[in-house]
Amino acid sequence: MRALIVLWRLAPFALSFLRDRHRWLVVGRPLERTGEFHQARAERLVAMIAALGPSFVKMAQVFSARADLIPEPYVSVLSSLTDQVPPVPTPIICHEIEHAYARPVSAVFERFDGEPLAAASLGQVHRACYRGEEVVVKVLRPGVEDLVRKDLAAARPLIRWLERWSGNSHVRNARAVIEEFAVRIWEEMDFVHEAANAEEIYGNFRGHSRVIVPRVIHALVRPRVLVLEYVEGTRVDRLTPQGGDRAHDPRGVVSTVMELYLQMMLVHGFFHADPHPGNLLVAPDGRLVLLDFGMVVRVTRDMRWHLVSTVFAAIRRDVDGVVAGFRSLGVIEPSADPVQVRELAVKLMAIAYDPSSMQERIQLLANEVMATLYNWPVRMPSELVYFARTTTLIEGLGVRYDRHFNPITFAAPIALRMRHQVLHSLGRGELPVPPVDLPTVVGAVLGRVAAYVVRAGREFVERFAEGLRYPAAAAPPRPPEDDALQGTAEVPKLLAGD
Repeated sequence: MRALIVLWRLAPFALSFLRDRHRWLVVGRPLERTGEFHQARAERLVAMIAALGPSFVKMAQVFSARADLIPEPYVSVLSSLTDQVPPVPTPIICHEIEHAYARPVSAVFERFDGEPLAAASLGQVHRACYRGEEVVVKVLRPGVEDLVRKDLAAARPLIRWLERWSGNSHVRNARAVIEEFAVRIWEEMDFVHEAANAEEIYGNFRGHSRVIVPRVIHALVRPRVLVLEYVEGTRVDRLTPQGGDRAHDPRGVVSTVMELYLQMMLVHGFFHADPHPGNLLVAPDGRLVLLDFGMVVRVTRDMRWHLVSTVFAAIRRDVDGVVAGFRSLGVIEPSADPVQVRELAVKLMAIAYDPSSMQERIQLLANEVMATLYNWPVRMPSELVYFARTTTLIEGLGVRYDRHFNPITFAAPIALRMRHQVLHSLGRGELPVPPVDLPTVVGAVLGRVAAYVVRAGREFVERFAEGLRYPAAAAPPRPPEDDALQGTAEVPKLLAGD
């Protein structure tokens, strides 16, 4: 029955997309679709996904980072999908807790708040008091495992059939995303597994001056119930700093978010793979609080090394090194035409190193690259997919707090400052860096070509061209207090090894 419901709701959208290519589904000219039509259809699609429940919401959140598979405006509308759902009634939650501990709730907790702090598609979180300590209690929604099992049983055969029928590389990549999701969703619903993830990340950041990872209450860990220390904080996207409030200065907060994720991805090799504003708080003292450890990705040393070396190849203007990096990262299908791949890399480098180009020429070049990327045989390793979600989070936060935010100049000094730490964690020596008189170019290449490596999608190129239309060197000077979140002033010193 569940499979029939899924098919019934998906069928109209599948037919509509088929008519984009052939008016009569298999024959005929493509139907002309306006931008307004695509926007309206994207919004209807998201509403349908939300109605289908937690499995499809979670899958959509993963696909929202796949600009290489899904074009605009669909990828942007998908990224707005949240997993906030009506809360489970408190008596049912209490029944789950009592079943997990074989004791009444009042015998486990000195106080249990009936009003949930958060209600998501997989779990619900309540505040409580345990042995005099304020804690949060995360409870798996009743029946969610059975629903996920039925949804996967419906979705996996459908996507396999589409792959066989179409033979399209994007459909093949979409199937790979769903297959990976089918593995990771069970890990996310196992709170013993999540507790182990939280413990490892807690150990990695123990003693860190700017990051808090809540402590696990080991005695209360169960497969369907997880208890952690309560840490007060404000969502990272809801800061309202007042004059002199340095603890909640958005410039420092966004910088810490970027350093946090670079540290996990490139140094620890153990990556929090569900980055969104609801999982990041700012404590009263300004420290960043990391929440929700159900979805993590381990990044091998080889993958980390390939990512770092590709970025520095781009900084050195080494086109062949960039192409080799793309291949070593597994981004390019083996069947890709080497000449086409190199031409693409040359175009990317030309945009990065020619900020004085005319706006029309840059836009034309960007459009050519976008078309190449979307029809390019691309495949994205899971590590890069989840890292791409982080770039979206950081860019969104930056623009929210500073309309002049420039991710190019913001990312460069942070990444360069951390390069020794990253290379040391990999057991590698120093990589060559460009001359010190290229700070703006370094920022452009590091910020945008690195963004391509982790995104491999069309949205990257659009923003890349937009950043170069108004290069930092040409921007009118502004007072320090109004400056963008970070500038390029530190880059020459960092390149010189200061």
